[in-house]
Amino acid sequence: HDSPTCQLWEGTKTKPHMLQHPLTSRVGRQAVLRILGTRGFAAKHGDPFPTGIKQPVWATVNSETMSAANPAQLSNLCAGKWEGAKENLDIVDPMNGEVFIKMPNTKGTEVDRFVASAASCPKTGLHNPLKHPERYVMYGEIFHQAGHELSRPEVMDYFAWLIARVMPKAYYQAWYEVKVTADFLKNFGGDNCRFNAGGIHSSGDHAGQETRGYRWPFGPVAIVAPFNFPLEIPGLQLGGALMMGNKPTLKCASTVSIVMEQFVRMLIHCGMPPEDMDMIHCGGRSMGELIKKAPFRVTQFTGSSGVAENLAKELHGKIRVEDAGFDWKIFGPDVIDFDYVAWQADQDAYACSGQKCSAQSMCFIHDNWMKAGIVEKMAQNASRRKLQDLSIGPVLSHTTEEMLAHMNRLLEIPGAYVAFGGKPLENHTTPKQYGMLEPTAVFVPIREALKPEHFGEVMTEIFGPFQVLTSYDDDSLDLVLEACERMSHHLTAAVVSNDVRFRDKVLGHTVNGTTYHGIRARTTGAPQNHWFGPAGDPRGAGIGTPYAIQLVWSCHREIIQDHGEIPKGWKQPLPS
Repeated sequence: HDSPTCQLWEGTKTKPHMLQHPLTSRVGRQAVLRILGTRGFAAKHGDPFPTGIKQPVWATVNSETMSAANPAQLSNLCAGKWEGAKENLDIVDPMNGEVFIKMPNTKGTEVDRFVASAASCPKTGLHNPLKHPERYVMYGEIFHQAGHELSRPEVMDYFAWLIARVMPKAYYQAWYEVKVTADFLKNFGGDNCRFNAGGIHSSGDHAGQETRGYRWPFGPVAIVAPFNFPLEIPGLQLGGALMMGNKPTLKCASTVSIVMEQFVRMLIHCGMPPEDMDMIHCGGRSMGELIKKAPFRVTQFTGSSGVAENLAKELHGKIRVEDAGFDWKIFGPDVIDFDYVAWQADQDAYACSGQKCSAQSMCFIHDNWMKAGIVEKMAQNASRRKLQDLSIGPVLSHTTEEMLAHMNRLLEIPGAYVAFGGKPLENHTTPKQYGMLEPTAVFVPIREALKPEHFGEVMTEIFGPFQVLTSYDDDSLDLVLEACERMSHHLTAAVVSNDVRFRDKVLGHTVNGTTYHGIRARTTGAPQNHWFGPAGDPRGAGIGTPYAIQLVWSCHREIIQDHGEIPKGWKQPLPS
């Protein structure tokens, strides 16, 4: 039981599934253990993509073989039915520019069906604590089944391939996105959906009086999801919206919406009533029209800060936002575990080609780490990334020219220089609308970075393999904290130090919503076991945890009962 293989078996929660395997003899169990030990049911950093992907029975595309010669055809889900649109939009393969997906280009009057479907859901939701409470139990079973289905090795690989086909990233990164989503579903199996809708109560002033606080759904809601995590971000937000009793309309980034369509088909296969949600494939303008027309009570948006601000005005504040993050890492004065810290810094900045809202955008490096050679080690680690295994790859929201132009503007700052990288990737077939840049870091002196004429440019997030480095010493820590205070968005952060007093000072003077500290601190941490979201913004949306789901997908309703006996001899008092 204590062998590494058995621990792996337990850790990936596959033991009940594998014990149901027809080969339950001793020989069969040993064969299964050998398979788990060699295939490594849990993926590892650097693993190559598997081949021979099996298409699940509920899927409509093969994630490995779809191509220009065999394109995937997507469909909308509206009022419980899969349907197309009058026109399709061509989605190109980001690796070679060939059209490999046909997406419904829903627009004009075609949007009206989605408006009507959203309007069919009352403000009280499809269920709430006093209406159809059996649906909490139903979703507990749906999530149980879906978590089990998504945890099957062949299904995990199916989705890992599908994710990487539309949002190129290394196999481990894509696989882990699937794992997080599967673990989230398993977390809310059984009774946990109704536990998550649990409320509070307080005793009244007299017998028969009691007040109860309920978590109440909004009813019709919308989810607008980004391209960088095609499964995890919309999958977790969709699960939260459904379990709390809402009817969500889901709009994913067009380039990656194929992933969630297949996920929704899996949920239906696992028991979700298809009329419980809608999914629309469309452009941003059509989704804007839908949001204007439909009676969405709340819209959860993940994406750029500019779009978020426009939506907030359009929706009069009825929005939950997880937007941009210029995420920082502070290296403290204590230099220990050098190789690990350098590896984590490389992962935080350049995994998924830097296309994480939690990616490390800026490093404040103590002089002790500079003298130890941390930048040189980061450069060495970055040089190991290659297009062949997608440890570096296409940037979907910036062109190469845009990223180089930003770098050149930074290099105009006195004392700035390219620490490493700074050149376009070569020998590729990626279309020009996508960026291809080496892992890049630009050093800017901290006092120059803080000057008003430079600060905005230095603190501009580039959603790609690009970061800014600076240094400080014991006497200039307050300059670092000033920079953190002046930043406009506060999503993730890391304080890399085991010095307790140093950590406490930094943590006490910063506000980022998801902050790691300690020598193993990272900026890129969005698993299913803790809150992930910004701080300092009342519109901020969290993801993954019971509290995050309650905050985003329900509101507080207080119901006071008062049915006690009227005291004997009561007389009507004078008016007041």
